[in-house]
Amino acid sequence: MSFVAIIGAGAIGGSLAHTLAGRDRVGEIRLVDIEEKVAEGKALDILQASPVERFGTRVTASPSLLSAAGADVIVIADLASGKGEHEGEAGLALLRQIAASEARSPIVFAGAAQRPLMQRALTELHIHESRLIGSAPLALESALRALAGLALDGSGVEVMLRVVGVPPKGAVIAWEEATAFGQPIASELPPHVMSGISARISSLWPPGPYALGSAAARVVEGIVSGGRGRYSCFVSAGRGRIAALPIEVNADGVSRVHDPVLTRQERTLFESAVERS
Repeated sequence: MSFVAIIGAGAIGGSLAHTLAGRDRVGEIRLVDIEEKVAEGKALDILQASPVERFGTRVTASPSLLSAAGADVIVIADLASGKGEHEGEAGLALLRQIAASEARSPIVFAGAAQRPLMQRALTELHIHESRLIGSAPLALESALRALAGLALDGSGVEVMLRVVGVPPKGAVIAWEEATAFGQPIASELPPHVMSGISARISSLWPPGPYALGSAAARVVEGIVSGGRGRYSCFVSAGRGRIAALPIEVNADGVSRVHDPVLTRQERTLFESAVERS
């Protein structure tokens, strides 16, 4: 059975563990945090919910990074101490330890502030680009779908759109390929409404811990199950740059990066954002 290691038992890590366990498609989830008692408490709480929610995923805790070795996916989340996401020099040191003990597993960055850490993992630690995936843009995409659904007096579930570029200021919604209820969204929403939704991106970033945890769970599940879905994620955009692009995943990480369908104006904004990243 598949095994997922979540590094950090903070709000994002706990949300991710619960969401992923509840979907019952992973054999074991291991919460790894130096605050062992906090991690153990969250693992136990999730396990106690399993009879009610009817899932059988095993959830455990460990204080040692070595316990992440052999995982099908390693997720970098946030600290149980409440000090925020793994990032900066401390995050780089953590990644260095992971790279030394595990040279195969895809690494999913669940936090909204971890794009610079991904860049350093790529350029300084030379971790292969296919292993590095940041799921936060998928959480932003979900919020924008919800807003579009409200504007249409419907559900965001029926809206499909992609977010590309570098959130928050360099994010671009690919309205050209967006759909709602099976129809091109441009036929359902007037231009000024779409422009208004795009203008709200900055206020929606960073997404909250539950949205970030849910987004990471979707990507992890895609890696483990080998699904053919597409996800808007931070990935390598060439020359050491990291940007949000639609991707497909498999057991090795990123299997394919798709070029988004953009208008000329959207393409210019996207390329400028990537160039500055």
